[in-house]
Amino acid sequence: MTKTQLVAAIAEKLGISKRMANDCVNAFVEAVMEGVKKDGEVRIQGFGTFKVSKRKARTGKNPRTGETIKIPAMKLPTFKAGSEFKRFVNGK
Repeated sequence: MTKTQLVAAIAEKLGISKRMANDCVNAFVEAVMEGVKKDGEVRIQGFGTFKVSKRKARTGKNPRTGETIKIPAMKLPTFKAGSEFKRFVNGK
């Protein structure tokens, strides 16, 4: 499902305009990103948890040249599905 399809589904489900649904989706995404950046985690009961995981610096190899390179430490956004979401996807 693309963002456009999600917006259309929300608009239909709530009986609102696509423009308003798009604003809602954008607001949700922005709030989650800001929450993860600020607090390190956003939990939505029954849906899942968005959080930051940290990856340590490491060495790697350039696949083209075989040269050893340093890969810097970084923060990665992750999502872990909640138990209700997992059950829904599995048809239980």
